[in-house]
Parts: sequence; C-alpha cells; structure tokens
Amino acid sequence: MTLSCFGVLNFKLKSSRKEKNVHSSVQTEDMATNSVQVFSYDSLRSATGNFHQSNRIGAGGFGVVYKGVLKNGTQVAVKSLSAESKQGTHEFLTELNMISNVRHPNLVQLNGCCIEGSNRMLVYEYLENNSLAIALLGPNNKRITLDWPKRAAICMGTAHALAFLHEEAKPHIVHRDIKASNILLDRDLCPKIGDFGLAKLFPDNVTHLSTKVAGTMGYLAPEYALLGQLTKKADIYSFGVLILEIISGRSNTKAAFGEDLKFLVEWTWKLKEEDRLLEIVDPELIEFREEEVVRFIKVALFCTQAASSQRPSMPHVVEMLSKEMNLNIGSLIQPGVYKDQISQSSGGSSSQDTSQAQKGKQSINPYTHLSSSLTISALQPR
Repeated sequence: MTLSCFGVLNFKLKSSRKEKNVHSSVQTEDMATNSVQVFSYDSLRSATGNFHQSNRIGAGGFGVVYKGVLKNGTQVAVKSLSAESKQGTHEFLTELNMISNVRHPNLVQLNGCCIEGSNRMLVYEYLENNSLAIALLGPNNKRITLDWPKRAAICMGTAHALAFLHEEAKPHIVHRDIKASNILLDRDLCPKIGDFGLAKLFPDNVTHLSTKVAGTMGYLAPEYALLGQLTKKADIYSFGVLILEIISGRSNTKAAFGEDLKFLVEWTWKLKEEDRLLEIVDPELIEFREEEVVRFIKVALFCTQAASSQRPSMPHVVEMLSKEMNLNIGSLIQPGVYKDQISQSSGGSSSQDTSQAQKGKQSINPYTHLSSSLTISALQPR
C-alpha cells in the first residue's frame, strides 16, 4: 500500500532553517488550534509504540504512516512526513486549516497535527478496511468480497463526496487524483476520499486553471494531460474510470484487453459498440441487476467522453446513478484516452499482477514515455 492511501494532505514538508523555525514557532500552534487538535510528538510516539515497525501501515515518497492508539482509546493513522520540501511551515498550516474545515461523511477526516522542531505529522481517522485498491484490486490474500450492492454503494458514496467538493465546499475544490488507492474504506465499507495533496481551490468566478499536470496516468483527463487545463471535469473523467474498475474488478493501469492491449475505457467502448457491455463485469460478481449495472457503465462512458464540455456535472452524475432512468447513449462520443506506449510484460509479476492474471488479465509495463492518439480538435470540437 502506498502512502497516498492514508493521506488527506499528500505533500512534503520542508525542514526550515533554524532561525525560521524560531520565528514561526509562536504562530504555529495558534494557527493549528483554530481548526485541528495539536498533538505533542511524545504523545504520538507513545500512541504508535515508538513508531514500531509492526504498526507501520503505509509508506511512500512523502513519509510513513503508522497505526496508533491515543490515550483515550481512539485509533488513528499517523503520517510522519518527510522533512524535505519546498513548502514552509506557514504554507503547510494554511493548507492544513483549509482541508480540516472541509467535512463530509465520505471524506477522510483530519483530526490533528504535530509540529515540533523538524517533526511534521498529520493525524487522521483510522479506516479499518484499507483502500479500494487493496480491497478490490490487490493480492488475493488482502481482498475483500464485494458484492454488487457494496460496489454500487462505493460508487455512490464517492460521487456524493465529489459533488460536495465541486459544488458545496467554499471555495470549490478539484481533487485532481481520484483513483482506487485514494478511496479508503471504513469498518462498514463506507468509502471516503483521501489524499488532498494535489487539490486545487476554484473560486466561484473561475471556470478553469492552467496548471502543471499532476495526477496518476490512466486516470488523467486528456485535455488536462495535453493542455494543462484543469476544470472540475478532470475529476469527473477520473471518476468514470473508477466506476469501470469497480464494476470489472480490474485496474485500468495494470490490465490490458484484447489483441490491441486496450485500456479499460477503450475496451468498454468497443463492447458498447458491439452491444456486449456486460462482458466487462467482474466474473466474481454472480448476482446483480443487469439493468442497474449497465446504467452504471453508461454513466462511466458519459464521464469519460473526450470533450470535457460533454461530460455531466457531479450532481448530474449522482442523479444518474441514483435513479432508474433510461440513459440515451446515442449522443455519446468515443472516450478520450491519454496514454503512453505500452507493451506486454516480459518479466516476472508482482503478487498483485499475478492475482490480476488469474482473472484473465494481461499485465502491461510501467509507462515509458507520453504519447496520445487524440488531437486538440477532438478535445475542443468546433
């Protein structure tokens, strides 16, 4: 599991010069206590058993995540952040306060922080069932049996959270990294979006931002990947990919389909054109309402259309997923897919790749360089 699975703020913190630490130390606690609890380093060290290896539940380029138990018995996830960053203490606290004020049942809750000397830690609610990437797409020994009602509920909960971020949060927020590893599952398998390290704020009067591309290959909306134009529709594209992963039980970035090694989105479109949509359904799903599953697949195709202007808003997505309605797919255009050159894996595979292959999937190599079959006119039709 990567560190991003447990992140609400996935960024690195800079170890500031000593004089800057002294200057900002007085402001640090005052700013943090405005919205989150401030924990001492000793209290978190005690909660995690001195950051014992047995309590380590995640790791990545930004640091390590440990499971901890506070003195009052509350279980938490403690992210110990890397000391190297271009972000100073003031910027860290400003973002920390912003995220901590965004609350929704389907968003991971930030409980507090620790800022002592060079230590930078974030404390989150602990989620028992890890990430969707592990529960659904991970090795066999870590997977959770997810029937169709559970999968549908995960789609719905994630959609509600995104609709909240896009339309109700003030200012609006675009997540920029919606993917299976950033959807965490609590004890009841309720989904919660985590890792806001790439999130961007969208004031009401702003329609799009031109920004450096960041996110995860395979989930990137083509207009964002090609042009650096970020809108809410980039999240909606990623969510469409996520729906297809949930329905198929296959990773869009770790499995390829057909002789042409198509991505999941491309393969779904091919099946739609051949009136064989149900063939993408996970073989482990034995019982499900066909009309409901087909409706979810169609919603995913609406979300992944090449032209961002033709993708629905998240409130509309929630409505389409929630209600039994006849979706007119005659207006759909072919999904946009931004990808690199891929080839079949010739070496060994990881345990996750092996488990994917057991479902009849082909592994593909990591990305080597960027390319795209899409044109600018395809993204911005005249």
